[in-house]
Amino acid sequence: MKNPGFLFILLISALFMQCTEAEKNTSHDQNLEVHNRSITDYDRDGGSAIEMDARPGDGLAIIKNIEFETGVIEINLLGENNPGKSFIGMAFNIQNDSTYEAIYFRPFNFVAEEQIRKEHMVQYIFHPEFGWNRLRTERTGEFEAEILNPPNPDEWFAATITITPDRVQVMLPDSPGLVLDVPRLTGQGSNKIGYWVGHNSSGRFDNLKVLKN
Repeated sequence: MKNPGFLFILLISALFMQCTEAEKNTSHDQNLEVHNRSITDYDRDGGSAIEMDARPGDGLAIIKNIEFETGVIEINLLGENNPGKSFIGMAFNIQNDSTYEAIYFRPFNFVAEEQIRKEHMVQYIFHPEFGWNRLRTERTGEFEAEILNPPNPDEWFAATITITPDRVQVMLPDSPGLVLDVPRLTGQGSNKIGYWVGHNSSGRFDNLKVLKN
């Protein structure tokens, strides 16, 4: 029998080969439509990432010069080990500032000792109909998961988000396989993506790369 890990690598490689267009953006060439946050440059090794400040409610920065429906999103993220105040990720299929899908991480749970908190490291949502609380109550454990080999919550980490018409899949470089693989809870209605942070959360974003199908 062939090695399952080898077959998985082949599958991911094939997906990347199918992508027909790639775009890489930095803070210097992005045109952002910002909701409920302020955006500043964040110094990272001589370069400049994007930082969103912390405020009550969710924050969204729509990237106006990228059109994306399905394909692969690669992003570097920096949250913090601050329980209940570090929610950071990417929104997609953005209809407006309150209706969108998103994948986000809870970095403070990367070092959790309780199993119930470990299971809440990465989350899919479709706002406003399916927020994390409704999904956790009605479909427990289906749209959030533990990350094996999680990153340091106070350091940058890379995430790869693959979006198809029917599913959303998430990978991290040091974690085996998919860390999340879930069905989408809505059909595609927008080609907008953006940076996302949750209630009372700040976040830093760098090295965005988009490969569109």
